[in-house]
Amino acid sequence: MIETPSLVDQYCHGVLRTELGLGTFEAHLARTEGPPAAGTTFFDTQTGFALRRWCPPLLGLEPHCTPALYLARRRELGVLESGRRLLRGSGITTYLVDTGLPGDLTGPGEMASAGAARAHEIVRLELLAEQVADTSGTVECFLANLAESVHGAAVNAVAFTSVAGVRHGLALAPEPPGPGEVRGAAGRWLAGRRVGGTLTDPVLLRHLLWIAVASGLPLQLHAGLGEPGMRIDRTDPVLLTDFVRATAGLGTDLVLLHGYPYHRHAAHLAGVFPHVYADLGAALVRTGARAAAVFAEILELAPFGKLLFSSGAHGLPELHVIGARLFRDALERVLGNWVAEGAWSLTDAQRVAALIAAGNARRVYAVE
Repeated sequence: MIETPSLVDQYCHGVLRTELGLGTFEAHLARTEGPPAAGTTFFDTQTGFALRRWCPPLLGLEPHCTPALYLARRRELGVLESGRRLLRGSGITTYLVDTGLPGDLTGPGEMASAGAARAHEIVRLELLAEQVADTSGTVECFLANLAESVHGAAVNAVAFTSVAGVRHGLALAPEPPGPGEVRGAAGRWLAGRRVGGTLTDPVLLRHLLWIAVASGLPLQLHAGLGEPGMRIDRTDPVLLTDFVRATAGLGTDLVLLHGYPYHRHAAHLAGVFPHVYADLGAALVRTGARAAAVFAEILELAPFGKLLFSSGAHGLPELHVIGARLFRDALERVLGNWVAEGAWSLTDAQRVAALIAAGNARRVYAVE
């Protein structure tokens, strides 16, 4: 048996503090622009079936119970108690939490308390820039405050994360924009923006990335499937190849988040470039019972010291459970079969499992 007693969830979000009805709950199981097909729910997905397999026992129910029975039990326990049971049952010992999403979500401290785990903050660059813009009156003030804010955030955060691929696409010019180019872009953005407006300007997105690279903290880049309405062809991680080359040797690690369905592309980049790492989260959570097959595809290309477990969970503690259980199940199936076939030794399989589960993340993010 392949054991992973410790899991470092290298990318996730907090969980909702409020009780959820059926429609709101199931909407978190699939990122879509519309409702489910007539006569079905979003429980009729790989993620939904994985939830019904792994989560009910943590709340005292049988696996594969009906969604109605599961949600009734969840309401009976209450959002705090059910969340505590689920997070503590996930086996995750450290959470790295992106605090950049809106909504009534728990922060790192609450995640640590509820999950009896450690937790650290990941700072989302675009949100940081938007917050600075809300309080900066001039271009010069904005740019100075932005640099200072990124520098200040680096003191306590373990990483920066960017959704430039979601906001614009990953085919950004790889070099840092010049000072005049940045000032011009900032002037146009500030002049046409209302308070709370989102950052989509490609010049300012590049500027943010390079400020983050200069900080020396790991930089996470969202790729592959993401928000509804997004053009997925613009988030293929191979579009980052020139930027990856431009950042080589500067001392900053790049972590390609999510990646699926371009997970082989992300694994390839992690194999070619010493400072690039690939995330496993969305590839496993979205594929459910097929997670082992997808995991094996990633292992075809990426060195084992360049892969990182995550749940990618957002809103529902169930998604942390699913991410962790599918990961462990995929490890057992893939590595266990290779050991049984004599292709790997059990010692090597156990060592690789420990690296992907926690060791690589501890090294990259310098967390205990």
